Amino acid sequence: GSDCAFTASGTTITFAGYRQVYEESVDDDAENNKREALLPKLAVGDRVAIANITPSGHFTQPPARYTEASLIKKLEELGIGRPSTWASIMQTIVNRGYVWKKGQALVPNWVAFSVINLLEKHFLNLIDYAFTANAEEDLDEIAQGLQNKEQWLKEFYFGKNDDPIGLKRSVAKNLDEIDAAAINTFPLGIDPATGLEVVVKPGKFGPYVRRGENTASVPPTMAPDELTLEVALKLLAAPKGDTPIGDLDGMPVFAKSGRYGAYVQLGTLDAPPPGLDKPKMASLFKTMDIARVTMQDAAKLLSLPREVGVDPDDGVPITAQNGRYGPYITKGKESRTLAGEEQLFDITVEQALALLATPRQYGRRGAPKPPLREFGNDPVSSKPIVAKEGKFGVYVTDGETNASLTRGDRLEEMTPERAYELLAIRRENAGNGIGRKKRAPAKKTAKKPTEKKARPPARSAKKRKTPA
Repeated sequence: GSDCAFTASGTTITFAGYRQVYEESVDDDAENNKREALLPKLAVGDRVAIANITPSGHFTQPPARYTEASLIKKLEELGIGRPSTWASIMQTIVNRGYVWKKGQALVPNWVAFSVINLLEKHFLNLIDYAFTANAEEDLDEIAQGLQNKEQWLKEFYFGKNDDPIGLKRSVAKNLDEIDAAAINTFPLGIDPATGLEVVVKPGKFGPYVRRGENTASVPPTMAPDELTLEVALKLLAAPKGDTPIGDLDGMPVFAKSGRYGAYVQLGTLDAPPPGLDKPKMASLFKTMDIARVTMQDAAKLLSLPREVGVDPDDGVPITAQNGRYGPYITKGKESRTLAGEEQLFDITVEQALALLATPRQYGRRGAPKPPLREFGNDPVSSKPIVAKEGKFGVYVTDGETNASLTRGDRLEEMTPERAYELLAIRRENAGNGIGRKKRAPAKKTAKKPTEKKARPPARSAKKRKTPA
């Protein structure tokens, strides 16, 4: 029942020309006929018989988000601002919270949508691209002395004689017509279960969705295009932070959504757990859903940090806890990252000691890569030789000496003897000082003899006679 467009591509011959001579040879070329389909002569209103139809889908990609570079390029195309002002424009929209950065992309928030909504409905002339470009030209004429700046500002604020509605009167006129609630409300759809409208609004403490009297906070890292009706209904169905999900040791337990994700909380600000100044909190695991978190899950999370045991050698306790960058274990000043969050409750003392005995990985390098190949023990050092992938390519090593593969070496065809030879050459070059950067000898500068200046003779103090 929908309208469809059928197309056919080809050529309509209005004058045969040279084709009258070569027509017979072209007919034998099937590939040429396939490449150049011949269509009959048609006029507007003619009915076309359909021989066959081949459906083809066409999918478009949404335009990429603006980055600072692409937004500056767009400002340059529209004639807005100057190279000296573009950096301050970018800084202003970020500092005022109209956008937040997701990598290099600039993602607008709901406050920005409200501001644009207000300007488009009541101050459309101020955001007209032509107005901004003309204002730049007027400022140039002011700088050149062709216009008077006081007169220009007076006309902009109070209006011109032929256009008496300036900025002051425009604001005064629109104040009574501005509906703040309508400007700050963005409908998402109708809840099929209740028939109520679901909207999103920017609030004092961040954006939130609303359905009747039911509200729920929107995560600050959620882009506006990600907030669909289905997502909003899930946020509204999540348990509210002010309603406890149970009790633990006589204290209420809450499941809440915060800036850094979902978490459970024991106690309140007015009544924190004994020995604490504030409620105890624990983040939910990545595999947990706040809508289905149970008291058993909350009790396990709030039991962290967990004491795994004590090192039998030195008596130092080992603890397992969940941090901002994931689960880990600690023993004194030593710490190691765990493979998964479930290990916080399953790891034993023996497993923890074995993990603490491994070399510490700094940053986010992760576990070391396995060797590419093994060549047996080196006849000189008696240590195993392996091939590894390095920063500058593949190399062989026995743990003490590293030797890069040459251009003629291929790792798949390399023999152990060739690996021994590369290490031997490397040791020989190192012994001869080849490959090491030699420091340039320090230049000795002859010091010029300095003549000592004779000090002036000390002045003798004259004795003053004092009257008797």
